[in-house]
Amino acid sequence: MSHQPAIATKMPEEMDKPLISLHLVDSDSSLAKVPDEAPKVGILGSGDFARSLATRLVGSGFKVVVGSRNPKRTAGLFPSAAQVTFQEEAVSSPEVIFVAVFREHYSSLCSLSDQLAGKILVDVSNPTEQEHLQHRESNAEYLASLFPTCTVVKAFNVISAWTLQAGPRDGNRQVPICSDQPEAKRAVSEMALAMGFMPVDMGSLASAREVEAMPLRLLPAWKVPTLLALGLFVCFYAYNFIRDVLQPYVQESQNKFFKLPVSVVNTTLPCVAYVLLSLVYLPGVLAAALQLRRGTKYQRFPDWLDHWLQHRKQIGLLSFFCAALHALYSFCLPLRRAHRYDLVNLAVKQVLANKSHLWVEEEVWRMEIYLSLGVLALGTLSLLAVTSLPSIANSLNWREFSFVQSSLGFVALVLSTLHTLTYGWTRAFEESRYKFYLPPTFTLTLLVPCVVILAKTLFLLPCISRRLARIRRGWERDGAIKFTLPTDHALAEKTSHV
Repeated sequence: MSHQPAIATKMPEEMDKPLISLHLVDSDSSLAKVPDEAPKVGILGSGDFARSLATRLVGSGFKVVVGSRNPKRTAGLFPSAAQVTFQEEAVSSPEVIFVAVFREHYSSLCSLSDQLAGKILVDVSNPTEQEHLQHRESNAEYLASLFPTCTVVKAFNVISAWTLQAGPRDGNRQVPICSDQPEAKRAVSEMALAMGFMPVDMGSLASAREVEAMPLRLLPAWKVPTLLALGLFVCFYAYNFIRDVLQPYVQESQNKFFKLPVSVVNTTLPCVAYVLLSLVYLPGVLAAALQLRRGTKYQRFPDWLDHWLQHRKQIGLLSFFCAALHALYSFCLPLRRAHRYDLVNLAVKQVLANKSHLWVEEEVWRMEIYLSLGVLALGTLSLLAVTSLPSIANSLNWREFSFVQSSLGFVALVLSTLHTLTYGWTRAFEESRYKFYLPPTFTLTLLVPCVVILAKTLFLLPCISRRLARIRRGWERDGAIKFTLPTDHALAEKTSHV
């Protein structure tokens, strides 16, 4: 018996058509009535996912039969083109049946064992974190143990109900699929393609536990960058608290604790954004230095450097996030009541000192340049953040993407450095700025970015850039990799010298 259902031919525009609600399905005559020759697919279950799956299958040209314990009550929740009946009738004719019920309800389907014999069961369930740790076998393996005469396929568990309804353009297109039977995987893969998704072969059913763990992961690529950003924020916030709040309170008996919610946060955010931006390009510098030292590109980087290189996108987006927050906080500074009191006190002091005109040319120019460089740096960072989005990045070729992320990224780092230098100006050389003998915060943030800029400038020198370009094109320094022939003479004669 062949387990491959015939796949309805359907235009890509129709497959990607958003199916937001039942109203849209029922109002479209092409979806309200499915041709008789369309392949039939069964669904066991009447929950949210089962309804979304039925909607997507109907929109992709399949004839859907839904099995429910109470078909009269649930029939109105499904598209009119889907047939809702009892479970026994729903599994009689389809060769592929989606099992859209929870693990604890699998045993209730054992009465259907005879009708399900020889059919393909597609398990779409997901365990909770507690269930995943509690059970050694996956849901799909447990289902296979209950129905040994069926072929179980794990698929569609990483796709949400909303993605099924709205279409793959609004979610992840990839559908991991695993099974012990290649023909069953091929049949489900063809169905996924017909529904507008991209199947990914994950191997045998033993991989189902790994596939079921995918939805349980919460932003795995963001964990380390987020912890890094939080660590930098806590360190700089504590440093600024000591300088701007604690020092005036201890040495001058001034209560500056009102600065904690806005002022200290606004002083901390640009420090974090600036350091994070430099950490995006520092691993590239270290990788280039390693290649120059080794004289080859065919040796693996250390694991810590390899992971660092893989997290550059997340670090850069967090840098942009902190920079954007800094801009918003800066706009809020004049709205504070403390700022208004400072303006009134400054005006009173000016009147008492009989100063009718207060103008410092150097400070005016410094602030104008400082603000202009900050706007340019934030604008360049915004461009980097936008081009890192998959929808935008996919529209760029490699040269365009590399130019934006590498060249413009370096320009953003330089602009941020100039922005920081104009902010500090001569404050690094004033003794009054060293509170509790601690240097101003901006001097600390300049350390890593200046190292990155200096190293990248050195790499632009012809003697270094040419050598690095040759290494990246496959050139190797003599002795970088040594090949040793086997000591056995007979084995050595069989060794190729090519």
